Amino acid sequence: MTRLYKKTINAMPKSPPVRGVVPSTYVRLLYEHLEKQGVDAKVLLGEESPEPADRGLLRYPIARWGALLERAADHLGDPLLGLHLGQTITPAHMGVMGYILLACPHLAAALTRMQQYQRLVYDANPLNVTMQNGEVLLEWGVNLGRPGPLVDECAITGLIQFARDITGLPGALIEVGFVNPTPPDLKPYRDWFACPILFEQPTTTVRFPLTRLLHPLRQPDSALLRILEKQATSMLAELPQSDDFEQAVRLCIARLIREGEPELERVANELHISSRTMQRRLDENGVNFRALREETRRHLAKHYLLDPRLQIAEIALLLGYSEQSAFTRAFHRWTGRTPFAYRQMPDMA
Repeated sequence: MTRLYKKTINAMPKSPPVRGVVPSTYVRLLYEHLEKQGVDAKVLLGEESPEPADRGLLRYPIARWGALLERAADHLGDPLLGLHLGQTITPAHMGVMGYILLACPHLAAALTRMQQYQRLVYDANPLNVTMQNGEVLLEWGVNLGRPGPLVDECAITGLIQFARDITGLPGALIEVGFVNPTPPDLKPYRDWFACPILFEQPTTTVRFPLTRLLHPLRQPDSALLRILEKQATSMLAELPQSDDFEQAVRLCIARLIREGEPELERVANELHISSRTMQRRLDENGVNFRALREETRRHLAKHYLLDPRLQIAEIALLLGYSEQSAFTRAFHRWTGRTPFAYRQMPDMA
């Protein structure tokens, strides 16, 4: 970003602290983009790429996602990084919800599912949908804070790109509005969105014709849709109702767990805080570190087992067990079943 644009952003009225999370599947957009640019993402961002096998279970606080985008944009000299990243989105980056939307019969059905399962992809400011005067208005408020241009532009561009992919329609937008300051050059936005673009708006908005709602999608599959919705509902129920700090601790534990049993001191060091501070903040939220570590490992185990490409021995290693037998005993303690039995009928656990 340019220095002038950053100063303009900093001068904007302060909103509540940024809250919310995005899944690791979404964060992988950035790692893949950096790799294509010949950049070592691990070195630049200071952390490993999210594991493809976690299926979006790991959650990144919005503030952290924004910081990763800022670092990458500064390194690349690309103030339009959000716009560029969003254009590369695929169903895989949206996790199970991406495939749900792909299997819907038409855009109206996809929009309904997007509202229902939004937390699986963008667990921040909720989506509000209204219809009037022949238009559909998608609107996101700022009650959970303003994550910034890179986060907002990546999210909205990704949404529009995904809609274009599943409908086969290139344009058809009436207007797009952002809450962020007006950038120095509007042309890239107008060229890509192909509609009027507004900035410094009270909410983030997307408007399109009501007639588009019944446009058939390219790969409808009612049987697959029912299966995926069942899985998404289960995943939604498992999402923790917690603050960003707890999410950061969970993510750090999940990242370190493949190396063995991450202790509180190691996690605190990774988060650049003292062990005492970390313990105090967990206590304030009524969270026990050992229980959180066990819960994180159990959730990872269940979702790894849903992936038929992973052998149980490989899952054991991903979870930090030196032997498959140790993983089997732990999983039986958590669920009363073996990993193999759970894989055969996962809905029973």
